[in-house]
Amino acid sequence: MANKNIKRNRRALKTRSRIELSENNRLTVFRSNSHIYAQVSNFDGSVILASASTLESTLKADNNGNIEAASKVGKLIAERAIEKGIKEVAFDRSGYKYHGRVKALADSAREAGLTF
Repeated sequence: MANKNIKRNRRALKTRSRIELSENNRLTVFRSNSHIYAQVSNFDGSVILASASTLESTLKADNNGNIEAASKVGKLIAERAIEKGIKEVAFDRSGYKYHGRVKALADSAREAGLTF
C-alpha cells in the first residue's frame, strides 16, 4: 500500500512542478473511496480560490464516490471558478490515472466552461 501512494505522490510532484512553471491557476482533484474533492488555487497552491466536494449538503447523496457525483462536483467547481473570473486552469489530477471519476470531473468542468 505504501508503494502505491509513494508512486502516486511522485507522479503528482512532476505535474505540479510543470504547472508552477506555466503559472496558470490549478484545478486540483483528490479522491477517496467515499468522496471526491476539487479546488482551484493559484499556481503554487498558496491561495484557494474556489472549492467543491461531495461533502456539501447540495451534493450529498447515498453514494458520493461514483462517477455521477464526480461530474456534479466538476460542474459546481467550474461554476464557482467562473464566478470568480477564472476561465483557464491547469488540471492537476494528483497522480491519479485519467479515467473514471477523475475523467468525469474533468469532462463536466470543461462542459461547464473551464478550459484546460
